[in-house]
Amino acid sequence: MNKKALKVLLEKVRDGKIDIETASDRLRNLSYVDLGCAKLDTHRELRVGHPEVIFCQGKTTAQIKTIIKAMMAGSSNILATRAGEEVYAAVREICPAAVYNSLARTITLTRKKVRPSKNYIAVVTAGTSDLPVAEEAAVTAEIFGNRVERIVDVGVAGVHRLLDKLDLIRTARVIVVVAGMEGALPSVVAGLVDKPIIAVPTSIGYGASFQGVAALLAMLNSCAGGVSVVNIDNGFGAGCIASMINKLK
Repeated sequence: MNKKALKVLLEKVRDGKIDIETASDRLRNLSYVDLGCAKLDTHRELRVGHPEVIFCQGKTTAQIKTIIKAMMAGSSNILATRAGEEVYAAVREICPAAVYNSLARTITLTRKKVRPSKNYIAVVTAGTSDLPVAEEAAVTAEIFGNRVERIVDVGVAGVHRLLDKLDLIRTARVIVVVAGMEGALPSVVAGLVDKPIIAVPTSIGYGASFQGVAALLAMLNSCAGGVSVVNIDNGFGAGCIASMINKLK
């Protein structure tokens, strides 16, 4: 929506021609900024509760800087995923306050403080090698205003490690379980808790893991109830869904 159209809409509200609810509905279904290389959805946070996120993989550094610069004109928090250190260095030229998480490969910029929800999300990792994907999920959930508890390296090869953290896992509102290799951990966790599980297969494993396909199929075929599955290495997707569940009234 351009400035002229917005002015007309506000005048209609002022003159009583339309009510606030109608005007809000119109705003929810409008507005993007055409940047040439991208069409920035400026009203996504209004519609769905979280702002647009920049997926850096496949984009040039110039394109990423253009998008972030446009987003900085608003007040929403900014999250960029799959960003390398060279991208972060370029982003800092226009945004010195940006923060880089080298493990998750994320760039974040907190524009407004979001009060964390009372409930929390548990991000459970099978092995240390799964941490980059798990951290992407955790950072995503945090920038969207959630408290996150990280439980790392509790895979099925030593299930006693998981049992030691069971109280912390059980009291979470939703649990993200990240695993590679044979991908068994989400089924084990789901058999011990009464909370929804978001399973994230990773591409970690030996040859027969087929870059995460074995873990993906194992999770899709879980015999435990309450397990949903996102795509291979999709920490962002898991963090986003977990945030939505955690904020349900």
